[in-house]
Amino acid sequence: MMHISPEEFAALPRQNREQILLVLAEMKRREAQKQFYDLFPDDDIVRTDGTIVHARAKYPKHIEFFSVGKEYRERCFLAANRVGKTTAGGFELTTHLTGEYPEWWPGRRFPGPIRAWACGKNNETTRDIVQASLLGEIVESERRKGFSGTGMIPGARIGIGTWKRGVADLCDTIKIRHASGGWSLLGFKSYEQGRGSFEGTAQHVILLDEECPVDIYGECVIRTMTTNGLVMLTFTPLEGLTETVLAFMPNEERPAA
Repeated sequence: MMHISPEEFAALPRQNREQILLVLAEMKRREAQKQFYDLFPDDDIVRTDGTIVHARAKYPKHIEFFSVGKEYRERCFLAANRVGKTTAGGFELTTHLTGEYPEWWPGRRFPGPIRAWACGKNNETTRDIVQASLLGEIVESERRKGFSGTGMIPGARIGIGTWKRGVADLCDTIKIRHASGGWSLLGFKSYEQGRGSFEGTAQHVILLDEECPVDIYGECVIRTMTTNGLVMLTFTPLEGLTETVLAFMPNEERPAA
């Protein structure tokens, strides 16, 4: 990378300065689209902005969550706030959508493109948290509306999407380029749509970010049966020992009616 002092930069002709700024902006944009490749490295790494990405050995619970997916179709990352639950779910979902499994990957692998859902509590949280964490911010051009690619899914892998009717800026489905050359299909759903909206097509992977009603969870299990697919929940149990929580904690006593 070329290094230039502020004084040298200021002495350049205006056209040259503008070209350098454009190049730097493009480099920053491309780096922001590749966070997936930085996560869970062998050793700590320092990004150009000074933030540290810690080695995966410091995330034993995350690696365990990935690993048991090889044996269990249903998993729950039940943990406190701000410990990386959404990051874990989004990272695994991205590996399956893109087929870009890290060399160290200990979990389940699908041989080709998949169909998947990413789900949240309501339309707004699905858009503002789940969608944003996977695809980045919404960007618009004269031709179409799309995504910045600064979320978990690498920007170069994001294809054309469709939009939900009646909900501003919420993606319905979007194509994700798979390493095989084909396309995976990712859909977004919210629990407020009700159990009926989760009926229908078979899915390979379903990510449920935040706790879902038990009837919707059961429907998601059915949707993945014919594909031998995966259902992943990532949430903090803010509502106590609900039916969904107790499904993953069989030794806990059920609350009195």
